[in-house]
Amino acid sequence: MSASTDYYAVLGVPREASPEEIKKAYRRLARELHPDVNPDPETQDRFKEVTAAYDVLSDPQKREMYDLGGDPFGNGGFGSGAGGFGFGDIMDAFFGGGAPRGPRPRQRRGQDALIRIEVELAESVFGSTRELQVDTAVTCPTCAGGGAAPGTAPTTCEMCKGRGEIQHVQRSFLGQVMTSRPCPQCGGFGTVIRHPCGECAGEGRVRTRRSLQIKIPAGVDTGTRIQLTGQGEAGPGGGSPGDLYVEILEVAHPVFERRGDDLHCTLTLPMTAAALGAAVPLETLDGEQQVDIRPGSQSGQVIPLRGLGVTHLRGGGRGDLLVHVAVETPAKLDDKQEELLRELARLRGEERPGGQFSPGGQGLFSRIRDAFNGR
Repeated sequence: MSASTDYYAVLGVPREASPEEIKKAYRRLARELHPDVNPDPETQDRFKEVTAAYDVLSDPQKREMYDLGGDPFGNGGFGSGAGGFGFGDIMDAFFGGGAPRGPRPRQRRGQDALIRIEVELAESVFGSTRELQVDTAVTCPTCAGGGAAPGTAPTTCEMCKGRGEIQHVQRSFLGQVMTSRPCPQCGGFGTVIRHPCGECAGEGRVRTRRSLQIKIPAGVDTGTRIQLTGQGEAGPGGGSPGDLYVEILEVAHPVFERRGDDLHCTLTLPMTAAALGAAVPLETLDGEQQVDIRPGSQSGQVIPLRGLGVTHLRGGGRGDLLVHVAVETPAKLDDKQEELLRELARLRGEERPGGQFSPGGQGLFSRIRDAFNGR
């Protein structure tokens, strides 16, 4: 293909097409034109054109060079001055740019991935096992990550002879300077995939949905991340996968509120139960427990149930379940109830209670004083 060929028209995409759109167009055409599917000679020539067009438009440097009117398969590309020599070349020559680097590997480690899952409070307390559905890139099963179509293999780049870079000797006011640049034809790999895999378009990986089992340890909380080594995105060229991080989001419970590793709930009692005492059943995460209300309990009193909170994530033991008492005063009384209460007030000498007043608020120094006094 010549530099005047419209690569965008070959793939059937607009000039502003995204890399993903270009990849999809190539995959669609490759499945139709691949020699294994259609051995017709004209179709094979068309497949070569499509492959060459994708080779240019999928490479950001080659695409930019092509859009600017240059030859993406040429040796020189665009220079920054006469003869393609610029200040960057001089700096490369003095600071190691001219030293041979060799071809870079196609295999690269994949990126890490992150997913978020919701867990119930009981799962946070006791731990659980979940099966997750994750969408990540995996090694292409057709080419086993190599990127080449079955029965083919990457060939040594004719431009750089497998070195992955090309060298230029330029004359400057400093004399002859030799510089090295990644080969524009093979992208610095030293090899060229002439017949990319039709499944992964030469990338060596495809996206798929897969199932994973994950163990949620007891004690996790919102924001906790669980690392699954090697379960992230597969790397290009069959490279090793990254890690998968599972971030926990704990769902609010209808009865218990979590504060650290302690659980809190409020028990609303009628004033008669608070005055006389009672045993109230409470359905906890560990089963039914009895909350003992002592006679004369007041609003704001806290009754601890030891060891019924959340498991400590790091270390043994569990937090506590703290029951906050709220005494409810009846808003409406019938005649009989009012008569009984008045009789109780008379017996207690509270028919005309004077009450007791105290400051309605505390200043800064009062709060500091009470903090030191343990109030």
